[in-house]
Amino acid sequence: MNMRHRKTETEKPGTTAQGFRRLFNRKDRLRRLLRFGGYVVILLVAGFIGGFLHFADMVSTMKPPVDPKADAIVVLTGGYQRIDQAVDLLRRGAGKRLLISGVHPTTTPAQIRRMTQSSADLFACCVDMGYEAIDTIGNANETERWIHDKGYKSVLVVTSNYHIERSLMELRRIDHQTHFIPYPVVNGDLLVKAWYTDPNALRTLLSEYAKIIVASLRDRIGWGAWQGLRSPADVERSQKHAFAHHGRSHGDEETSGKA
Repeated sequence: MNMRHRKTETEKPGTTAQGFRRLFNRKDRLRRLLRFGGYVVILLVAGFIGGFLHFADMVSTMKPPVDPKADAIVVLTGGYQRIDQAVDLLRRGAGKRLLISGVHPTTTPAQIRRMTQSSADLFACCVDMGYEAIDTIGNANETERWIHDKGYKSVLVVTSNYHIERSLMELRRIDHQTHFIPYPVVNGDLLVKAWYTDPNALRTLLSEYAKIIVASLRDRIGWGAWQGLRSPADVERSQKHAFAHHGRSHGDEETSGKA
C-alpha cells in the first residue's frame, strides 16, 4: 500500500508538468493560427487595395472608341447622359437599332424622345424600350433576349465608365456568341487627378469595385439564381396604374380649365 501511495505521489509532478506542456502547446498553436490568420487578412487587404487602384486607374483613363460600328446599340439606364450619347450614336449610324434597357415601367418613349430632343421618326423606326430589367444582371438578361430575337452579332454597350466592366462581365457570362464593344460614357468626376479628392467619386468607385468582386465570386461558385427582371405582369400593372393616374390628372386639369 505504501509503495503504491509513493508511486502515485511521484507521478503527480510529472502529470502536472505534462498538463502545463499541453496547455502551452495549445497556446503555441493558437498563436500560430492567429499569426497565420493575420497574414491572410493582410494579404486580402493588400489585394483589395491593389485591385481597387488598378480598377480606378482603368476607369479614369477610359475613352470611347472614335468611330464605333456595330449591328446594334444597347444603353443601360442610370443617367440621362448615357441615353443622350446612345441616341446620338444611333443618329450617326453606329448601329441599326437601339435598346434602352432598364426603363422604369411608367416612363414612355415620348418622354425619353423629348428629353433627348430626338425626332419621332427615329424613335418609331429604331428604338426599343426594355421595361423588365431591375439591375445590371437584369440588363444582361434583357439585352441577351433582344439580341437573339433580332439576330445581331455585334453590339455597342453604352454605360458609365465605372459601370462598363461589370456590365460586360454580366453580358459575356450569359452570351458567348455576341461581340460586345464597350462605349464608356466618361464621368467628369472620375478624371485621373480628381477622383481620389472627391468623396462622392471615391464612394462610387469603391461601391462598384465591391460589386465586381461579388459578381466574380458568384460566377466561380455558381451562387444565386437571381435574374434581375420584373415579370411582364408587373410591368403591365405599373403602366396601367400610371396611365390611370395620368388620365385622372389630365381630367382634373380640363375640369379646372372649364371652371
